[in-house]
Amino acid sequence: MKTKIDMRLKGYEAVEKIAQAGGNSARVYVPKHWKGQKVKVILLE
Repeated sequence: MKTKIDMRLKGYEAVEKIAQAGGNSARVYVPKHWKGQKVKVILLE
């Protein structure tokens, strides 16, 4: 069972998507203009 944690983040944009299968892992596509930028992915469920 996963334990929920509280986080507070400051950022510039946000997207909410479903991770899709990608080989032996999963992936989330983000907007092209985010390329080369630092991002964080948070598991919500």
